[in-house]
Amino acid sequence: MDSTLLEVRTGGAFACADLTGRITEWLRDRGDGLCNVFVPHATAGVALFELGAGSESDVEQALAALLPRTEGRWTHRHGSPGHGADHVLPLLVAPAVTLPVLDGRLALGTWQSVVLVDPNPDNPERTVRLSFLAG
Repeated sequence: MDSTLLEVRTGGAFACADLTGRITEWLRDRGDGLCNVFVPHATAGVALFELGAGSESDVEQALAALLPRTEGRWTHRHGSPGHGADHVLPLLVAPAVTLPVLDGRLALGTWQSVVLVDPNPDNPERTVRLSFLAG
């Protein structure tokens, strides 16, 4: 199994960072297999969805409705106000996804992108682990 780390700067606000291009580059010439994308953070996740056309703000609004950053709502209270909501995110946006790779290319749907979802303004630097299992 091959593995590498990507460093991703998400900034100090809600972010949907497109990882597709970097993953595509890393997979080039690897043949068929599986690519696992793993975010080793308690307050971020990885998802597949269409970017652009307002999707990022729709994702942000949906997560804000489901996980409001209301002060005093969350037992987990260190960090910025409402930070406890960020720790519940992995229940909705998983920290990992495994994707098919055919002839060295991600087998994604037409409008799918691999996206790092990071609502946590307290941690602007993220690491993403890519692992490829040939098959």
